[in-house]
Amino acid sequence: MKFKKIILYDEPSISEINISNLVKFLKETLPVEVIVKDNFFKEFTSQQIQKVSETRIFEIQNTFRRHNPSQTDLELEEQFCKNSKIMEETKKPEEADSISEVIMYDGFEIQKIIRENLQDFENQTLHVILTNRFTCTYDESDGRYHGRAVICSNPAIISTTGMIEAPAKSSEFYIEAMANRAQGQDIKSVKEKHEGEFLEYHDERLSKVIEGYLLQVIFYLLTGESFCDYMDCRLNNSHWQRDLLYSQIEIRKLCDKHQKILDAQI
Repeated sequence: MKFKKIILYDEPSISEINISNLVKFLKETLPVEVIVKDNFFKEFTSQQIQKVSETRIFEIQNTFRRHNPSQTDLELEEQFCKNSKIMEETKKPEEADSISEVIMYDGFEIQKIIRENLQDFENQTLHVILTNRFTCTYDESDGRYHGRAVICSNPAIISTTGMIEAPAKSSEFYIEAMANRAQGQDIKSVKEKHEGEFLEYHDERLSKVIEGYLLQVIFYLLTGESFCDYMDCRLNNSHWQRDLLYSQIEIRKLCDKHQKILDAQI
């Protein structure tokens, strides 16, 4: 699929997202018009808010089952839509006693809702939604949900929470964090010890990493494939934070194969 326009929906709660730099990056990458719009969910109606709340995940080892939201759930979801910064007050995976305490959404179901509510959906326009919602997808191979930083296709979703939580930290980090918890301590000292080894909330590197996920979205639409096995490529599907930072911060370029594909589009 070739497209002439990209509409980028901002996530204003993440001040580290440099939207003007992302626009510049996209224009330098492809000869397309780039338009920035506000948070996609901000003006959702009560009916739309209910549909979003219905996509929440509570049991990660079961396939998707539509949630029947309580009034409290709906009120909370409305707050997330009107002011996404409130999402930051919810429990992170490392803070939760149970994974069900973490606010998670089925990414494909959210994608359907976005597609249904796009006012100007057309084949030659790519819609990319930036969000701090934690999007996940169910993997049949191991029978559980996994966090996702990017959900490709059109519209595409890039989750800042997924960027932080989906690629795993080092084994040493988890071992030390578990030891601290066993002693009734928090993991602040562990995070300080491993500072810089992984993305954190409001990390200054987030915007640069988003560039790589934008490339993955673009290549998915251009070629049907979004990932590259080669570590020295921004299309690498990193499962570890160290690999993510290597490909997106240290290398910050495509491999020769994918650069040639991109050059052919210009």
